[in-house]
Amino acid sequence: MSVGVASPQPGADPAPTGLRRVVAASMAGTVVEWYEFFLYGTAATLVFNKVFFSDTTSDLDAILAAFVTYAVGFAARPLGGIVFGHFGDKYGRKKLLQLSLLMVGAATFLMGCLPTYGQIGVLAPTLLVILRFIQGFAVGGEWGGAVLLVAEHSPNRSRAFWSAWPQAAVPLGNLLATVVLLTLTSTLSDAAFLSWGWRVAFWLSAVVVLVGYYIRTKITDAPIFLAAQKLAEQEKATGFSAVEVLKRYPRGVFTAMGLRFGENVFYYLVVTFSITYLKVHVGADTSEILWWLLIAHVVHFVTIPLVGRFSDRFGRRPVYLVGAIAAATWGFFAFPMMDSDHNAVILSAIIIGLIFHAFMYAAQPAIMAEMFPTRMRYSGVSLGYQVTSIVAGSLAPIIAVRLLDSYGSSTPIAIYLAIACAITMVAVLFARETKGADLGDIDLADAVSLAAQTDSKAARA
Repeated sequence: MSVGVASPQPGADPAPTGLRRVVAASMAGTVVEWYEFFLYGTAATLVFNKVFFSDTTSDLDAILAAFVTYAVGFAARPLGGIVFGHFGDKYGRKKLLQLSLLMVGAATFLMGCLPTYGQIGVLAPTLLVILRFIQGFAVGGEWGGAVLLVAEHSPNRSRAFWSAWPQAAVPLGNLLATVVLLTLTSTLSDAAFLSWGWRVAFWLSAVVVLVGYYIRTKITDAPIFLAAQKLAEQEKATGFSAVEVLKRYPRGVFTAMGLRFGENVFYYLVVTFSITYLKVHVGADTSEILWWLLIAHVVHFVTIPLVGRFSDRFGRRPVYLVGAIAAATWGFFAFPMMDSDHNAVILSAIIIGLIFHAFMYAAQPAIMAEMFPTRMRYSGVSLGYQVTSIVAGSLAPIIAVRLLDSYGSSTPIAIYLAIACAITMVAVLFARETKGADLGDIDLADAVSLAAQTDSKAARA
């Protein structure tokens, strides 16, 4: 059997302006989607527990109920990753990214239109869950396409740096959501904000969606993907599904899941649960919490590309391992810092957490992209990245709230985080170092392996 290779010199430097345009397009959509995703997470603590659930429960129980709806979005993300990954590998990253952007924008806008529990009873949280599922489904398809669009355009020697920029768009989206919420909470009374002000933040998603969609119309898929797509059409290949990537690259998928686990738990403890901890346990003011998060998101945004440079220089594994070890210690000192009642100390705890997080998060796109060949890369990275969120990020705030409610102490939460990070440390040790890898070589190895497998089957027939 002849071997075709989709390798249009991916290691060669693309035109800087072209690469920057791709980075901007990937970031634009990611900013939009994470603006909306973070907006929901913040609103779950500040608004939804009061607006969409019965007022007869305690504050922590109402927040817990809101976090359960929050978890629905995470449950939908793997399904979105599988579906978008399948069609993204078949029809292109760009088309699926445009679709995901429109879906999450529509769901978020409609959340701002929902009646309250007092108006329609249990139907209110039911509709919220449905929209949250759609939002999570779309976000599940966003990440893989956004980072691969950049990774597949990037030079081998600086892939981690360039593909870290879509990751930096996550805190940028969070920053935008925080600015909007901070503006609304600072200019409106508590009653006005709970009555209608929070809805404005969700309605504004329509504006940012249109901007992001327009920017994404100006870019194309990477040459290495277009070559792989053409080769697949010529050979009438049909293996673009999650089933095939699990069958051919199980180590890559499960290693990606392990890399993701501690990072995902850590992130949602820092940016979501910390809001609950500061609001309910410490008694901090909502505006103060949002200001602390705003500053921390700025630091996170700046740190992620810098750590991407470190990953290109020192390797993916060492940088990731530093992040996992550091994150495992965070809970033991950060929650006592939050209890200090000193603004600078509390802010430092959040900033330190997001800096530690960047050491894992920045390298993810490069290390995961380099685990799979182009023809099934979208499916592979989406599966490894999104499935983990069901048992990691979605449950982290719920578990943390329960631990806080049961023990009245942050120590069990810190232990929970340390265990999650230990899982990621093990995954780092099992991961292959792929610094400087050529995506064309990965495609060649896959083609040779596939040809050998086909010839072996033919010989046995």
